[in-house]
Amino acid sequence: MELDEKDLILLHSLQQDGKQTTKALALQCDLSPTAVYERVRRLENRGIIRKYVALLNPEKTRRGLKVYCHVKLDQHIKPQVEAFEKEINKLREVVSCYHIGGDYDYLLEVYVKDMEAYREFMVGKLTAIQHIGSTLSAFVIRTVKHTTEIPLDTPESAVRN
Repeated sequence: MELDEKDLILLHSLQQDGKQTTKALALQCDLSPTAVYERVRRLENRGIIRKYVALLNPEKTRRGLKVYCHVKLDQHIKPQVEAFEKEINKLREVVSCYHIGGDYDYLLEVYVKDMEAYREFMVGKLTAIQHIGSTLSAFVIRTVKHTTEIPLDTPESAVRN
């Protein structure tokens, strides 16, 4: 699906605030509310808009420690890869898992309460998964930039905030 300028404006605006009304979006796009509604539904139906979520403050939900954990499997063969991925999907503390290239096989984004909770996670859950060869953890000290917004090829002049 080719996205036109109005679609890009809509997507940008929705990424900024997914709770905007159709009327507010229409004003930003110079379209009628009906046209905006139809465009948004089309973007949803084609899978460009996957879902709408509430972004939580981890510190206010007792998950203030964010850890990036690299995982290396002892062997990188299909049955072990599949078993590892199945087990990782069961761990609530892991909010994202990426199969990556380089020195490690996976990059996990983990949210826990504190260092003791991370130790419990590592010892009781993560390293209990078979075929993990090694791990390397990096603890977030301060978030400098974090966004969920996908950059779009939209002329800045076309985006009205």
